[in-house]
Amino acid sequence: MYEYILFDLDGTLTDSSLGITNGVIYALDKFGIKVENRDELGCFIGPPLVDSFGSYANLSLEDSKLAVEYYREFYRVTGIYENEVYDGVSELLSTLKNQGKTLILATSKPEQFAKIVLQHFDLMKYFDCVVGATFDGKLNYKSDVIAVALKRGKVADKSKAIMIGDRHHDIDGAKQNNLDSIGVLYGFGDREELTKAGATFIVETPQQILEIIDKN
Repeated sequence: MYEYILFDLDGTLTDSSLGITNGVIYALDKFGIKVENRDELGCFIGPPLVDSFGSYANLSLEDSKLAVEYYREFYRVTGIYENEVYDGVSELLSTLKNQGKTLILATSKPEQFAKIVLQHFDLMKYFDCVVGATFDGKLNYKSDVIAVALKRGKVADKSKAIMIGDRHHDIDGAKQNNLDSIGVLYGFGDREELTKAGATFIVETPQQILEIIDKN
């Protein structure tokens, strides 16, 4: 049934929490805002950063955009490499590729950064198509990214496609594009969030993703 497998990146393929939160701390420091508890910054992993800076630090839209630029100043040099692939992900991607599945990355991370991460961890070879956000913000929200990914990946029959991610944004984006979805619990979301969003399936490990795709 599922021939086109769409993946989120942060919290689904890699644990990018250290690099992202370090970038956020760097950016907020430019505004004189000190972060006392790094755990509070989980809200920055998944949604567009401009929204998170606004809601977390109560910054204006203009300052939020500036904060994103500060963040990228740090992230493109250092934070992007403060990252690691989740156990079992490489094996999952390899197996799906060997089964003849079409693998598509659909991430709210800027596409240029996403490609660097995939190349750095030798994951790019598994993907037929990589779609991410644009630096100018014109392509930013997950539902729009998924829509572009479906078009660029030449997905004609949506019933044969499924979106995999760790946050409600991934599940919401899948629903808005009439796709089934798999929510993963090893990332940055939790069962309550993924259930409330209406994930078709919820798994605890990458291996369970393969089991669901094999059965469907």
